Amino acid sequence: MKYTVFLAVTFLLFSCNKNSGTNTSFVQDLTALEKAIEQATPGDEIVLANGSWKDVQIDFYGRGTASQPIILRAENPGKVFLEGKSSLYLGGEYLVVEGLYFRNGYSPRSSIVAFKIGQDSTAFHSRISNCVIEGFTKPSRLINDHWIEFYGQHNQLDHCYIAGKSNDGETLRVFHTGNQNTSNYHQIVNNYFGPRPRKGGPRAETIRIGDSKTHMTPGYVNVADNYFEACNGEVEVISDKTNFNTFRNNIFYKCEGSLVLRHGSFAKVDGNIFIGGDESGFYGGVRVINTGHWITNNYFYKINGEVFRSPLAMMNGIPKSQLNRYRQVTDVVVAHNTWVNCKSPWQVGVGQNIASADVLPEVEIRSAPPIRSIIANNLIYNDQADDSPVVNHSSIDGVLFRNNVLHNDGLTFTKYDALQLQDVKMKQINEWLFAPEEGQSGFIDSLYNGFDFDKIEQDLFGSSRADKNLVGAISQLAKAENYQLDQGRYGPSWFSTNRATAEPAVLTASSKAGELARLLDQAEAGDIIELTDKEYTLNGSLKIDKEIIIRSAGEDKAQLLFSGGESTPAFEMNPKGSLRLKNIRIKGKAGQLAFAPLKENMSSAYKLLVDDCEIEGFSYLLKASKGSFADSITVSNTLIQNCENGFVLAADEKGDYNAEMVSIDKCTFINVQRNVVHFYRGGYDESTIGGFLSITNNNFMNCGAKEESSVLLKTRGIINVFITGNTFRQNPVKLVALLWGEKNNHHRDNTMINSGGIKVEEQQKLEILY
Repeated sequence: MKYTVFLAVTFLLFSCNKNSGTNTSFVQDLTALEKAIEQATPGDEIVLANGSWKDVQIDFYGRGTASQPIILRAENPGKVFLEGKSSLYLGGEYLVVEGLYFRNGYSPRSSIVAFKIGQDSTAFHSRISNCVIEGFTKPSRLINDHWIEFYGQHNQLDHCYIAGKSNDGETLRVFHTGNQNTSNYHQIVNNYFGPRPRKGGPRAETIRIGDSKTHMTPGYVNVADNYFEACNGEVEVISDKTNFNTFRNNIFYKCEGSLVLRHGSFAKVDGNIFIGGDESGFYGGVRVINTGHWITNNYFYKINGEVFRSPLAMMNGIPKSQLNRYRQVTDVVVAHNTWVNCKSPWQVGVGQNIASADVLPEVEIRSAPPIRSIIANNLIYNDQADDSPVVNHSSIDGVLFRNNVLHNDGLTFTKYDALQLQDVKMKQINEWLFAPEEGQSGFIDSLYNGFDFDKIEQDLFGSSRADKNLVGAISQLAKAENYQLDQGRYGPSWFSTNRATAEPAVLTASSKAGELARLLDQAEAGDIIELTDKEYTLNGSLKIDKEIIIRSAGEDKAQLLFSGGESTPAFEMNPKGSLRLKNIRIKGKAGQLAFAPLKENMSSAYKLLVDDCEIEGFSYLLKASKGSFADSITVSNTLIQNCENGFVLAADEKGDYNAEMVSIDKCTFINVQRNVVHFYRGGYDESTIGGFLSITNNNFMNCGAKEESSVLLKTRGIINVFITGNTFRQNPVKLVALLWGEKNNHHRDNTMINSGGIKVEEQQKLEILY
């Protein structure tokens, strides 16, 4: 794979030996550190003693030189921990920070790391390297911040590991406001961007470059040789909003989002690898808006996202678009890319919404299709036939297709004259990498020579296209055969992303007072607690703050009788809590909750899985709190009866919502009086999955007697709703559900007996969140 020459030069520059006059200050507390910073001169080195530095807000100001930077580093990389309320801001010139580890806390400021101190001290030619920021997230997911803020010019973040942001705001933000921040040539290279969990609302990009107000600003930011793993915050993993930026040689591994050319123009997207899989339909590729982009030498494997998350999504624009909306795609080149086993990989005119003209203002109607754009010399390879490799959402006439090859397991595709069918022999090199075998001819080596195509000099793995050139991202098999995806070359050399997994312990709990709560506190993540007695009395909430399984020891269901106070839950879901209940009977009374997250400071998502259980007598089965978020709620084979309310996931507004994946399957609901399911999102945008609700093969009987809305299953604003194979008997409501047909709301094979019906509204008028 090609490497960035600039990176090598910059690394050499910062790593050069200092002269013999270098002063090294070894500091052990904040007072000594501040004094050393104040006295530092070019070539000086400040060494932080190993150990925990708690509640330190470091302002690192100094003026080094290109040959003698001022260095702030850990005594030993990874042994200096910044914890509690800590942060690091840089101002001045030629500063280097190395080897720090942020954990067990959060920044009290607007960011953890910033290349700026206050309004006047911006950093230039400075570098943060070999550092870790892990789980250093705000107590509430509703509080906005950015973990890393770029200002100034010629700054660099390299060989860092950054993961676990769960609150509002981008992980990394590049600011372009003001002349000192434009044409900045920042380098974001060789980093490991680890998992970012689903946020359940917008403003959760991993990297954002600029904003709508700076869409005409030159950036020249280089995002190269990074590894992105499970960056699932929202639909945009990277959001490019300034001009002339480069995205090269990055790996996107199972990310439920895309590299999005949002407001910027003239981007270069070259040599990136997008790896998906069959386990999610939300893995994304590249989404294109605006002008002049070159998208070349990229490889996509099992990217099965749809529409906004399509492997290649060329959007419709809005005529005379406002700054923060969608400009028309023009003058874009998509050449020498490969898609392997992707679902409907090319989608043109994505976001066309003319049918919504009656419920949206005119300035929101995306009616301008892509024009003056070329898709040429690309390869689509499917070992199982895809009947729609190209999807036209609007008008495709403005796109010129030339010499694109389709291997489609024998199924032809002749629409739009976009693809030439050819039997292409591919060699499988590893689980996800396929490359054309040698000695093939036909359209695979008959290329379209477009304007400036000679500048596509190398393929994905650095082979010269002048020596041999084929369609797709890979022109020579030998280099592909030698390719090894080495996660170790991303992030700090001292930090391992591998986590040891221990076999879960099985703990047995008797009905002795307090024993179950005590075992929960002592258990390690992943452990199993078995209930050996028939009946347990819970005098207070059970705190769930780790991954835990609770199940009956035998075939008979153990019964939990909850006697806690009013408005308290039997199971209190805490940040990162993951609870699986199996074969248990849970009984409460009026005023109590079966499950509920904390009322505040839900910094991270929780998970709930209930199987083969019986739950009865509660005021709420589950009641979300404002700012809480469940990554997944799965309830199966469970009886829910004689409850005042069911699942109430309706505490947030303005685009945020309280759960991502909700599945209810093979359950029976009897006499749930209101809010059987109330899954709500107030207003909408297209930055997230938008909520996913699956209600399948259930029985609902005598529910909804006190439902004021007269709708049994309330799903307003939720994007993905599937109601299938259920039976509704004697439910005194007008409607079982009111679905949003224009979005991904579907119903089929349901039986209605004295329960109203299911109504579909193709267009629902909702507040737009921009």
